[in-house]
Amino acid sequence: MTDRRSVLKALAAAPLLFAAGCATRESTTPAGVLNIGQISDSVAFLPLFIAEKQGYFKAAGITLGERPRLGTGAKVAAALKSGSVDLGAGVITDAFNLAKIDDGTRLVTSLVTEYYVDVVVPPSFPEPASLNEKIQALVGRKIGITGPGSGTEALVDYLFSSIGRNAATDSTLVNLGSATTSAIGAMKTNRVDALAFFQPIAQQAAAANVGRTYISPARGDVPSLRGALHGVVFSTRKLLDRKQEELAAFQRAMTRALADIHGAPAQARSLLGQYLKGTDAKALDALMPILPREVPATPQVQRGSFETARKFHLDSGLVKKAPSYEAVLYNQPGV
Repeated sequence: MTDRRSVLKALAAAPLLFAAGCATRESTTPAGVLNIGQISDSVAFLPLFIAEKQGYFKAAGITLGERPRLGTGAKVAAALKSGSVDLGAGVITDAFNLAKIDDGTRLVTSLVTEYYVDVVVPPSFPEPASLNEKIQALVGRKIGITGPGSGTEALVDYLFSSIGRNAATDSTLVNLGSATTSAIGAMKTNRVDALAFFQPIAQQAAAANVGRTYISPARGDVPSLRGALHGVVFSTRKLLDRKQEELAAFQRAMTRALADIHGAPAQARSLLGQYLKGTDAKALDALMPILPREVPATPQVQRGSFETARKFHLDSGLVKKAPSYEAVLYNQPGV
């Protein structure tokens, strides 16, 4: 198993890796072992937790080594570049950013096929009928986001641009960090008029009686974002070519985990509660009907979902360029 120090070294080197665009090193893990780095414990990575908790990885014949929560997509990419992790779990933005400096970047697994950032407002906020009117009502407001360059900011930018507005000048974007407790606190104290945050922010706000879902791409509120690939597992061709058997086993385990979300709701609800410890039970109950709509039935990356996400990233300015489906999909020989 890779020593934890190798992961920490990768994190310290993250700025240097992106500045120099250095070559990917080979995997540092032995045969039969996968190190998987992920950004956080967000809803997108529930399938990984299920596969681990239910023993699906072990049943498929692989051992999980390091499982660091790395905090940012840049750190996940740095760990991949150093070879200290074999797979990275993040959002597709992270894969697009890695592809800027490594044309061997590859998508391997689809985890969430809806854009799982919601706009949340207080109960007293007006509820216009149309999407355009809802966006217009946000003009001039203070909107909480996780931070600059984030997927939360990108959604606000995208929505404002759809009505000919500029979120940077026609609203006040307030950086709140990634903690949902801080976000809900900011809404409670009127520091912000609305939040653009990752799930389950809307469900948590509703459970605390401080907010409600206002605009939700995952609910289908933004037609141009329906079915967008968002949560993914990605890596580099150099790493994957040396881990083909392990990757095939990983995909089998993920297939079982995704099937549990779709076919075993009671079990999935129990596991969700274990995964999002400390989250209000009402919020978890409200999240359960949403999960099967945004979690794919299989781990394969579908072209339509990818193309929707690619267009959003280019249109919103999240990335300046993005690789094609053919260029970034990992076609595993013999699988």
